Amino acid sequence: MGVTPPEPTEREPALTDDTRDRIRDLASRFDDPRSALLPALYTAQEQIGYLPQEAVQEVASVLQLPCAEVGAVASFYTMFYKRPVGQHVIGVCRTLSCALLGAESLLDYLSQKLDVKVGETTSDGRFTLREVECLGACDMAPAMMVDDTYYGNLTEEKLDEILSILGWTGGEDTGPPDESRD
Repeated sequence: MGVTPPEPTEREPALTDDTRDRIRDLASRFDDPRSALLPALYTAQEQIGYLPQEAVQEVASVLQLPCAEVGAVASFYTMFYKRPVGQHVIGVCRTLSCALLGAESLLDYLSQKLDVKVGETTSDGRFTLREVECLGACDMAPAMMVDDTYYGNLTEEKLDEILSILGWTGGEDTGPPDESRD
């Protein structure tokens, strides 16, 4: 005796109408919709905070591109997040200039201070720690990016100062993260 599967339900869209309209507007500026792909993915990520598969599919649909192509682009670039991230994303450069000037020990310092491993988010949802490839900031190595801001010539003291500015209180619960990035 078989079990009748439930009727398929229509899933809720990942992207808002406003986000889809913004992506259409981006696409209208180019002859080829592929030219709008990176800004379209940024727009989707800006709304959701990361790019779940549903958002990738919707971007592909709006741009009328194959889902596999949009997914390949989204997975190639490290600036697109495949899973939820913290309010602030800290990306420490790990390539040659930064590595030679102590990036690994600074990454270890941040990991210990935030009590997370690379790739994890703090329990309060405020910070995600990542290791990234070249930031193009070799002149100020070791360097990192927090959100869209570059920081260089880093030391443990500078890291403490940056974390303090961003609201890190040493792991004390200070309530929910600021929702201003939504």
